[in-house]
Amino acid sequence: MVEPNVTDVKKYFIDLQSNICDELGAIDGKDFVIEELNTLTGGSSKPRVLEDGEYLEKAAVNFTHSIGSSLPKAASARNPGLQGKSFEAVAISVIVHPKNPYVPTFHANLRFFLVDKDYWHFGGGFDLTPYYPFPDDVLHWHCTAAKACLPFGPDLYSKLKTWCDDYFYLQHREEPRGVGGIFFDDWHKTSFESSFAFVRSVGDHVLPAYLPIIQRRKDLPFGSKEEEFMLYRRGRYAEFNLAIDRGTKYGLQSGRRIESVLASMPPRAIWKYDWKPQSGSAEARLYEDYLRPRDWIAELT
Repeated sequence: MVEPNVTDVKKYFIDLQSNICDELGAIDGKDFVIEELNTLTGGSSKPRVLEDGEYLEKAAVNFTHSIGSSLPKAASARNPGLQGKSFEAVAISVIVHPKNPYVPTFHANLRFFLVDKDYWHFGGGFDLTPYYPFPDDVLHWHCTAAKACLPFGPDLYSKLKTWCDDYFYLQHREEPRGVGGIFFDDWHKTSFESSFAFVRSVGDHVLPAYLPIIQRRKDLPFGSKEEEFMLYRRGRYAEFNLAIDRGTKYGLQSGRRIESVLASMPPRAIWKYDWKPQSGSAEARLYEDYLRPRDWIAELT
């Protein structure tokens, strides 16, 4: 049986980071700015950020390797008995804020924690936040997520989809963030070898899930109305990250570099007081048809 180790996971995450940046950079025609920072505890951070590209207003693909003497509260919320114990963690996070409102915002992250050299778990997933959704895009997204899960159980996608719907939900708005995807946390139900294989499957399906969508929609014409609605909906994204997201809270509590922690934030966003979409509009369609839990594969196939 393969013993839990950070080294193999770290290598996979770094390779995945390079692959994602290469593919996104090739679409945009602009390179990511690359930094490498070391921490006093022996960890490291490798943030990669692309800003003001031709198609990507902002994309951040960050890798972190954290070593600490006390696990932050946000990382032990589901297992309070682990709080305060020594830990080592590696993680990759991906966020893309496109310029074109017809291209959805995209988020993915994967993480591995080894706590007190005894307890370990994985977490992560990917989700999609469209502004002007296309049924084909949503179906492709969820079919790809299901494909990533299928080798590990026939019901796994359904379980992780529900988990994603529950997590990426703005309670204060009573509103989903987007059309979901898959999400999992504290994943250690099987062996390390099997769990790591599942995490690699999720990571390997990140680009196949998103690249076809951005390629189809990146050159569609749009106007100021569509852009303004995108910025308004980005406000919801910012609210979730700052008020709810455990990853953001963990980053702040663990003392990581603030620029890296908040790299997922949109470069622009707006808030309008008590705004409502016009009945029958494309904007209203997002709320009526997409911002609610649905069996996307069954309904759109």
